[in-house]
Amino acid sequence: MPSSVALLITGASTGLLAGGASCAAVQGGLLAGAVTRRRTPASVPTPAKSSRKASRRPAAPPAQPAGTPLAPVGAFLTGKLVSHTLLGALLGVFGNALQPSPRTQAVLLLVAGLLMVLFALDLFGVKWVGRLLPRMPASFGRLMRRSAKTDSVATPALIGFATVLVPCGVTLSMELLAIASGSPVAGAAVMAGFVVGTAPLFAALGYVFRRSSQALSGKLAVLTGVVVLAVAAWTMGSALQAGGWVSFNTPEKQSVASGPFIVEGGDGSGNGNGGTATAEDAPVRIDASGKQTVILTVTDFYLPTQFTVKAGVPTTLVLRGKDSGGCARAFTIPELGVQEIVKRDGDTEIDLGTRRPGTLRFSCAMGMQTGAIEFKKDA
Repeated sequence: MPSSVALLITGASTGLLAGGASCAAVQGGLLAGAVTRRRTPASVPTPAKSSRKASRRPAAPPAQPAGTPLAPVGAFLTGKLVSHTLLGALLGVFGNALQPSPRTQAVLLLVAGLLMVLFALDLFGVKWVGRLLPRMPASFGRLMRRSAKTDSVATPALIGFATVLVPCGVTLSMELLAIASGSPVAGAAVMAGFVVGTAPLFAALGYVFRRSSQALSGKLAVLTGVVVLAVAAWTMGSALQAGGWVSFNTPEKQSVASGPFIVEGGDGSGNGNGGTATAEDAPVRIDASGKQTVILTVTDFYLPTQFTVKAGVPTTLVLRGKDSGGCARAFTIPELGVQEIVKRDGDTEIDLGTRRPGTLRFSCAMGMQTGAIEFKKDA
């Protein structure tokens, strides 16, 4: 299960980079309607016959410029935050019931990335793409626009709450990520983070899409498409790593541990590279009974990220948490279907069995932290 904090950050960064502009393209009219609905009419000349009555009434407050009140914007975003957080929790419950494997989660991430690509192409004006993306029913759009014209204080919040029914392409991607999290807390975190990330840009971009010329709207759409493509590439790259299919780590970025460290009678006698390290210090070792232990230190990162060990012997992987945090705590071995939450401080053991020669990849659940254990006959 991915870390809730990591998913909150992922949702917020996605919302900030791509979600604000993309969702404003779909929901900007509703936001603009919610912001500008409460207008105080400008003073109207009073007919002569009613001047005496008018003079007895207290002066009306000064007219407030249309679109400037912050309260409707806050109510709109609050309603949106509540509905999306609840949806994220429900999707997390659904994902938990399904118990998706690491590779199933990676496939969901790939689908999320593909949705972003389709949405970006739609922003670029590729006509055939529009038929593949879900659209808001016209009747629902008309109902929301009529509601936006009312004076009820709760209207902006209700419109914001209803935006959960009008998702943009990036929102759909976050919903898939909430399912992949397999946790109501993590699902709620990713959706809440997404709405929070869109908040700084949403009101401004919604107003721009409402008021700007068609030419300016087109330029913003193209810019949004470029950003969405960048986020899609990052998402799909992470998915490929989370599935254990590829690794984008370059050799100079890998921390390598070669072994095994042979332990005879419980005392260290040397390591595969020579040296005088003790058994406790060695990341790879074989004890007197012939059992091999591989120790992966987990902080906010994995260390080492590359192991060379002996094939054909019983092997145990020890995840040694040392103030571990972030996505690194959500450890997976996609090929074996292993999913473990690393202890913040302490050891978690995983039995790898007796492996044949080959490479076994591991990663965090988001595919951002990766590594591999290479089993060799003559290690």
